[in-house]
Formats: sequence, C-alpha cells, structure tokens
Amino acid sequence: MKGQSLWRWGDKLGALGALTAAMGCSMCFPAIATLGGALGLGFLSQWEGLLINWLLPGFAWLTLVAQFYGWWHHRQTLRLVLGSIGPVLLLLSLYPWFQYAWSTWVTYGALGWMVGIALWDLFWPANRRCEDSCHVEETA
Repeated sequence: MKGQSLWRWGDKLGALGALTAAMGCSMCFPAIATLGGALGLGFLSQWEGLLINWLLPGFAWLTLVAQFYGWWHHRQTLRLVLGSIGPVLLLLSLYPWFQYAWSTWVTYGALGWMVGIALWDLFWPANRRCEDSCHVEETA
C-alpha cells in the first residue's frame, strides 16, 4: 500500500516541486519568482542554479513517470495524454527551446497545466477501466 500511495501522490509532488523550483529562479521566471517572494520563498534565489538545472527537470521527470505509472494501473489514455503535456512542454522549454524568448511563456503555461492536472486528479481520482483483463474475485 505504501508504494501505491507514493505513486498516487507522485504527479502532485512533481507539480508542486516544479512550481516551487521555478519560484526560486528570479532571472528566468520573474513573474513566478515574485509570487514566491510574496509567499516568503525569496531565500530560494541563492540556489537558482541548482533549482533550474536539476530540481525543475527532476520534478518534471517525476511527474512524467507518475503519469505513466498511473496509466499502467488505470489504463486511462486521456489522463496520460493530458497529464504528460505539462511536463513534456516544461522539459522542451528548459532544453531545446530555452534560447527563444517565448520559452518563458511556455514554461509558465506548462507549470500551470501541471498544477491544474494535479488538482484535477486530486479531486477526481482515476478509477481502473476494466476490459477483459480485469479479474474479479468471487466471494462465497
């Protein structure tokens, strides 16, 4: 049960971690960093390099892995596709698109999408979709 709980909360932790990591990067994401400063997270700016280079992509990967794990257990392809859009856009905006000025807006949109999907999954959790492969135990 503990392993399932970890994966159940993996996408939510990934979205929250990515948002928090972006709040510490005032040079790259001034709008989110201002929100972080207002919330008392201004001290994160001293670790900007660690946040942007390691934690932000790490949390995006955690969210992606949690989405695929959720698909494996629930077989809901729409949830997988919608849940993967944010982390994939975030990773694209951090690496191949970082040189373009509009990549900051893609990052903002990806973070918002990740938080939105995490909230959606929190309030409307996935249920297993059974076809012929589900086994139902009979009670006597």
